[in-house]
Amino acid sequence: MNPVTIRSLQAYKSQQQTFAVITAYDATLAQLAADAGIEALLVGDSLGMVLQGQDSTLPVTLADMVYHTRCVANGNRRAQRPALIMTDLPFMSYGTLEQGLASAREVMQAGAHMVKVEGDRWLVPLVTSLAQQGVPVCAHLGLTPQSVNKLGGYRVQGRDQSHADTMVDAAVALVEAGADMILLECVPADLGQRITAAVTVPVIGIGAGAATDSQVLVMHDMLGLNPNHVPKFVKNFATSGRTVNEALAAYNDEVKARTFPGPEHEFA
Repeated sequence: MNPVTIRSLQAYKSQQQTFAVITAYDATLAQLAADAGIEALLVGDSLGMVLQGQDSTLPVTLADMVYHTRCVANGNRRAQRPALIMTDLPFMSYGTLEQGLASAREVMQAGAHMVKVEGDRWLVPLVTSLAQQGVPVCAHLGLTPQSVNKLGGYRVQGRDQSHADTMVDAAVALVEAGADMILLECVPADLGQRITAAVTVPVIGIGAGAATDSQVLVMHDMLGLNPNHVPKFVKNFATSGRTVNEALAAYNDEVKARTFPGPEHEFA
């Protein structure tokens, strides 16, 4: 089967069909996720917490991201239908245009098909430059974990009207600058719906309601492997004796049927 591309995901949005995204950090689970029908794999800097045991994503290095991107790419190319691979640029690896372009080059050469960056309108020059260089970009808005210290913790974003309006404006500006996708984390469901309708590119949600074009979860959360605090937006799909393969397939099916997330996973 033909690999999933940006055009594939854009077609899903235009046809009002949802698609699934999951984090992946190694070759084995990357191949299993792609073979379950999941369209996109996010090599997330969440690996700092779920693989390295860090308290946040901040200690993750660019070398870490390159290594895990290469692992995921190796597994993904063995899948029946290879997924699109999206890789986080880690903390302070894109503070300048030159640094951002260099960081993007590293992860793209390791096998990523798209980079993900956290921020808002200040990202416009970087997104423009990356797009000009042929690098697809996903812009991450809402709760941005790399800014956890500035935000004062892991808190829902965009609950007040002013902040919500600012986030909508930022999403539109980033798409106009060349962003190919938006990821929204921990925002009220009505804001997730509003931003999804405001932009022409696919919107991926995590704790952003059911109206976004796609959903993403951290692989370990989806498999019930989180021994600590479980966020409200998480659902364990590895229940009732399911294997890993069956859990991945169940997640994919529920995302596409829009039965996940349910009201209990949303923020008001």
